[in-house]
Formats: sequence, structure tokens, C-alpha cells
Amino acid sequence: MKLSYLWAAPEVNPINRKARSVPFLNVFNVYGRVFFFSWWGFMVAFWAWYTFPPLLTHTIKTNLNLSSAEVANSNIVSLCATLLIRFVAGPACDRFGPRYVFAGVLFLGSIPLGLAPLVHDAQGLYISRFFIGILGGAFVPCQVWSTGFFDKNVVGTANALTGGWGNAGGGITYFIMPAVFDSFRARGYTDGVAWRLTFIVPLIITLATGAAMLLLCPDTPTGKWSERHLHAEQNLESHGVNATSGGGIVDVPGRITDKASSVGGDSLQEVEKKEPNTLPQQDQDRDRADHPNWDHEAAISKQDMVEAAKGEVVQKPTWGVIARVLLSPQTLFHIATYMCSFGGELAINAVLSSYYAKNFPGLGQTGASNWAAMFGFLNVVTRPLGGVAADALYRATGRSIWAKKAWIVACGCLTGVFLIVIGRVDPHDLSTMIGLVALMAIFLEAGNGANFALVPHVHPHANGIVAGTTGAGGNLGGVLFAVVFRFMDAGTNYAKSFWVIGVMTIGLNLLFCWVAPIPKGQVGGH
Repeated sequence: MKLSYLWAAPEVNPINRKARSVPFLNVFNVYGRVFFFSWWGFMVAFWAWYTFPPLLTHTIKTNLNLSSAEVANSNIVSLCATLLIRFVAGPACDRFGPRYVFAGVLFLGSIPLGLAPLVHDAQGLYISRFFIGILGGAFVPCQVWSTGFFDKNVVGTANALTGGWGNAGGGITYFIMPAVFDSFRARGYTDGVAWRLTFIVPLIITLATGAAMLLLCPDTPTGKWSERHLHAEQNLESHGVNATSGGGIVDVPGRITDKASSVGGDSLQEVEKKEPNTLPQQDQDRDRADHPNWDHEAAISKQDMVEAAKGEVVQKPTWGVIARVLLSPQTLFHIATYMCSFGGELAINAVLSSYYAKNFPGLGQTGASNWAAMFGFLNVVTRPLGGVAADALYRATGRSIWAKKAWIVACGCLTGVFLIVIGRVDPHDLSTMIGLVALMAIFLEAGNGANFALVPHVHPHANGIVAGTTGAGGNLGGVLFAVVFRFMDAGTNYAKSFWVIGVMTIGLNLLFCWVAPIPKGQVGGH
């Protein structure tokens, strides 16, 4: 790892043009720019998704005359739309490209976000939070877009950073929303008007982010989404390697066999009938001029080139193929473990401010929100830690995928232990509470990063499906754990909920720990 990797144009895989380092600090480089918009877009979406909880404990609850049970119900409802959107977003990324799906989610979610100030009762709150939950679906295109631009040696780090810094939106909202609310109150607005005005800030930033994403970023490292298969085959042939498998070779993730492109391109079979599987020389020269990073090709063996190409061969997306991917033990492992890590994070993020306010009433709404924000802000470090550690273990063990899987299970089990400790101790000393929550957050959020360090290795021909299903599993866990919080003494016994969730977390992580990380005989993803 060289310090210059932070800003220098990265070396790229000669076949799929994915970067082999992450230029964090260089937004002028296309890889750095996509990296930036991946995490920034998800952070904005997460912030907008969680605009209600920081003010819901006191201000909105009082203004709308809500009971604790109704507040808990709204937390459950807010996760349901996200669950559905994430299931759809994976295949949509394969069809239209992750950039368009990402921007589409931001624009679509902005509609209910802008209408949120019209809420005046519990029913309106349920409807508003359900549709604002669309924004939570931004996680899937965030990860699929990142996977499409960064190679296997750093994809765990890239995905963990984009996901982790994006998840920090759950902490940012606990700082920004009370601060904006207090500023409006200081200007003389009543509580009922002030909390409604706070929604203007995330609305403007969400719309601006979606527009910038479309204007400033490409679909893939090679340009248009519709041309990705042509570039991949041309790159393979230009290096003196022939593709021996049938079907198209595409930039992971994607499935375009028998499909027309989303922007009017032809299916692979139609292209083969019309012209050879190489781009015209003038187009190749134009592409090199437009993509100066292509001059920084990494030196990899022909065997690695072939494996990379074969691992990205597109399968026809029949219902049978989709069912086999969704029901494979490897996919089920990721659903189960991500249910615990991200699902736990979502449910805890929604109630943590209330838990602080209950055990430490002297903090007030703003103080409780500020301490609860720490849980989300730790994602800036902890989720990337999970991905960086997974990549380091992968390299240190001679590219052993089992090492990545073992790290996921270890994070899950340690998270469960700390959840049980918090629930049984139920701290009423602030420093003890903060310390235990921080320790729990380290392993819970690292587990998120570790999960999506392994996902790109599993069924790489259907990465969009695996990523979308895993992300939806996280929301399913969020709903499940939110129900636990809801029905423990009518939504007020947070301590008991913590240890119950801890036991469930350990059990689910051990349930599929015996499953091989990738299917036997899988080509690619190693």
C-alpha cells in the first residue's frame, strides 16, 4: 500500500478495466469520482431516510399526539418499502445500470420527502415513512456501482468504504436535524412549524446529488452500459487471449444475454449477427483518448485474464437461474448474516435516542440525539475496517475466501455477545453505556463491511441479484428486530430487546457457518 494510491491514477485490470487501488482523494479521476458519488449518494439517501427519528422521540411525538406504540410502528413501516426496493434494485441494476438506478431512487424518494411536512396524524406518519423508505434502497446501486469499478483485490475495501461512509448518514441526521430544528425555533417558529421546515435541507441536497451523479459520472469503467460486453471481449482479444466460453463477457455485475440494452443497444446475439465482437479501430482509439487510465494496465497472467472473463460470462436470467442463485446456501448465508448486522443497525438506530433519553432523562432531546449519533458516525471507521480486514485476510492467506467468511462469522458472534451484555446490564451510568454501545457498534458495523467484501465473489454472473437480495435481507432483519423492540413492554423495554436480539444474532451467524463461501466448481470469484 503506497501513500500515492490515495490520489494517483490507479492501475486497471486489462480485461474489465476495474481499478486495483482506490484514489480516495482524486475526484478528477473517474474512479475517484465514482467512489465519491457512491458513498456521498448513499450517505445523503440514508440521512434523508432517517429524517424523522431524531425529532420523533419528543417534538413530533408531542405535536402529533403519538403513543410510544405508534412511534414503534412507524419504525417498522419505514423499513418495509426499503425491503421491497432492494429486492427490485438488484435486477434493475443489471438491466439499466447502477448509475441510473441510483439517481432514480434519489429522485423518487425525494417526492415523499418533500411531502413529509404535510403529516398531521399517526396514519399520515405511517404513509410518509413508508414511501420515504424508498431512499434506503440506494444501498444496492451504491454497492453494485462500486463493485463495477474496483477489482477483486480492493473491492472489499471499496465497498466497505462506500457503504460505511454512506451509513454515517444515520449519525449525521441525529446531529443535523435537531440543529436545524433548534435554529428555526430560535427564529421564533413554533415546534409544529419548525420540525416541518427541517425537511427542506435534506430535500435540496438529495435532488442535487441525483442530478450531479447523472451529469458527472459514467455507467462503467468503459463508458456506456450498453457497450460493456463489446469492450470486455475486445480487451481479451487484444491481449492475445481467446474467449472459449459461449455467451457474452461483461463487466461484473451484469446480465445481458438475450437482452436489449437499456439505452437502445442490441442484445449480444444481435450484435454478433451484425458485426464482429470487437469495436472498430477508430472507436478503440477514441476510447483510449477518453480513458487515460487505460494506459495504467496491471500486469496479470493470461490465466487470470481468462478466469476474470469466464467469471463474468452472462447467463440468461430465467426464473430457474434466479431461483438457484437466491436459494443457494451461499446466498442464504449472506441474507442471514446481513439480517443481523445491517438489520440490527437499522433497528437500533431508530430507538437508540429513545433508549438514552429513558435511562438518562437529563440529556434532553438534543443531548440524547447527539449520543445516539455516535452509533451511526462510527460507520466512518468501523464498516471500512470490516472490508479492509477482509481484504487483508484474503491476501495474507493466499487468496483464501474462507478467511473472509470466518471474519464475517466472528464479527456476528462478537456483536451478539455485546448486545446481550448491554441488555443484561442495562447501564444507567453514561460512560458505561457509551462504552458498551461503541464496542458493540465496532463489530456490528465491521460485519456489514465484511459481508460485502465477500458478496462480489459469490455468483459473480449474478452479482446484482446477490447484492440486492443481501441488502434486502438487511432490511428484513431491521423489520424483524423492530418488531422485537415494538412488543417488549409496548415498545419501552429496550434492554430486554437488546439481549433477545443478541441471542438471535449469534444463532443466525452460526446457522450457515459450515457452508462453503462459493459454490463448488464456480468459475471466477476466486
